[in-house]
Amino acid sequence: MTPTWHIKPFAELTKTELYDILRARQDVFVVEQSCPYNDIDGNDDQWVHVFAKQNEKILAYARLRFENAKQQPIARVGRVLVVMPARHKGLARQLMQRCIDHIHATAPNRPIQLSAQCYLIDFYRSLGFVEVGYEYLEDDIPHHDMEWRP
Repeated sequence: MTPTWHIKPFAELTKTELYDILRARQDVFVVEQSCPYNDIDGNDDQWVHVFAKQNEKILAYARLRFENAKQQPIARVGRVLVVMPARHKGLARQLMQRCIDHIHATAPNRPIQLSAQCYLIDFYRSLGFVEVGYEYLEDDIPHHDMEWRP
């Protein structure tokens, strides 16, 4: 599987790319996980969008944001997904590595935070993330905040 990878700020997404991204997020987070919530949160214009496409279909996706939390510059990774037919082929690792590499190239040595579904904690640990705080429910799904520090 050799998808085409893209990293684009919101303003550079085509209408078709935005539609396909929102459709993939809806398919995974709302339909597949039986979790009715507002995925379209009004913040996508503040994020950089990282995605893999093959045959005009989104296979993997995440969004990145650079922000200040408590006066500390951080980067956040969110909405990480791989669509069901593309799972177990290494795309999640490729996606996260591209996210990490882009963050390091844009803002070297910046801490990276994410909210991980608990069943994926070992995957994120394998990328150098560690748990911070306590497990919590987000939309009735167990999550744990994780952080990568330089």
